[in-house]
Amino acid sequence: MIDIVFSLDSVITAVGLAKHVPVMVIAVVIAVGVMIFSARALGNFVDRHPTVKMLALSFLILIGVSLFSEGLELHIPKGYIYFAMAFSIGVEMLNLRLRRKPAEPVHLRKALQE
Repeated sequence: MIDIVFSLDSVITAVGLAKHVPVMVIAVVIAVGVMIFSARALGNFVDRHPTVKMLALSFLILIGVSLFSEGLELHIPKGYIYFAMAFSIGVEMLNLRLRRKPAEPVHLRKALQE
């Protein structure tokens, strides 16, 4: 139910900003179709990896701060925001990949005896 409420909120916002409403309607229909088919797989992935939940929360906070600052007429270049998000996703992908394989212990050489 919450997904439907947020989806409708996004649709209303997008249509309010759109110049070509038919294109926006087609985009929304495609997005809803993709969400229907991928929701279970994405939900299972997020349940298996709790750090992804924290990453998503940090993105929501970042976007919220950006929108708040825009409301105060403080402009934050979108490139900074997109770079921060892309960098965070890259780091999380590396973390997920490293956690998939069991870590091998580091073997130290024995000290040379004199």
